Amino acid sequence: MKCLVTGAAGFIGSSLSERLIKEGHEVRGIDCFVPYYPKACKLENLAALRDSAAFEFFEEDLNQTDLSVRLRDIEWVFHQAAQAGVRASWGDTFESYVQHNILATQRLLEAAKSCPTLKKFVCASSSSIYGDAEVFPTAESQLPRPVSPYGVTKLAAEHLAVLYASGFGVPTVSLRYFTVYGPRQRPDMAFHRFIKAGFCHQPITLYGDGEQSRDFTFITDALEANLLAAVHGEPGQVFNVGGGSVISVNHVIELLRRHFPDLQVTYLERQAGDARHTSADISRAKSLLGYAPKVAIEEGLEREIEWLRSVAA
Repeated sequence: MKCLVTGAAGFIGSSLSERLIKEGHEVRGIDCFVPYYPKACKLENLAALRDSAAFEFFEEDLNQTDLSVRLRDIEWVFHQAAQAGVRASWGDTFESYVQHNILATQRLLEAAKSCPTLKKFVCASSSSIYGDAEVFPTAESQLPRPVSPYGVTKLAAEHLAVLYASGFGVPTVSLRYFTVYGPRQRPDMAFHRFIKAGFCHQPITLYGDGEQSRDFTFITDALEANLLAAVHGEPGQVFNVGGGSVISVNHVIELLRRHFPDLQVTYLERQAGDARHTSADISRAKSLLGYAPKVAIEEGLEREIEWLRSVAA
């Protein structure tokens, strides 16, 4: 298949691009290097991909480029591009979230209407759309109640994908990621920060009491969900993508102390927009896509530690 991957220089986008090429597909990548974290990290993500004849890359903004050209001959779209960050989405920065999460998605969907070769459009959504859910594990049928502006924009993008499927036949499938982690994880994300602090014998800062829990999903499981959605997902469908490892952040710290015994924690006030708990009901993805997460939290943490050790060497 000829694939378009947006956000191709990011954590999930670059990993997905490599997986697609390994499976024998061709990848056209787009990324505008939103300055949420250092561009050098994203360029490093692209290093191996640039050596592949099956990969071409364009440093472009989805809101500016001619998407009809980028979609030419494309069969699968994996829309991973977004302005990330729950806590940073308040205030004046909200405009960037609207621009990159909503307007860019609408523009890409509009262009996809006229792409005759398109077979599937997989859109990255987020567990943030649920906010503080009333039921755990949370099924896709639960009413979304985002507690952050970021979650609002991801829900809007997801709704657009569903609308373009029903209104124009764009074959969209949306995946609600639950806290994806692993090699190449963004430097602002908790596991990355905690592990680097462990290497440097520095204390970590934790917002809240640490009893907040997350459904942690290892990167390879998230990638598998994308490929399964491209093959088996029906247009307009939405799926939870969880990892089956629902534990508290304090439990994560105890696991990390097996590797970093002197790891110290400074607890600060909980931040606006942070959901207390997340837990994915993945029964729909299991039954309709064949999705089954394989990497438990202990193994996933070890693999992220080894990756960070290798890039720091």
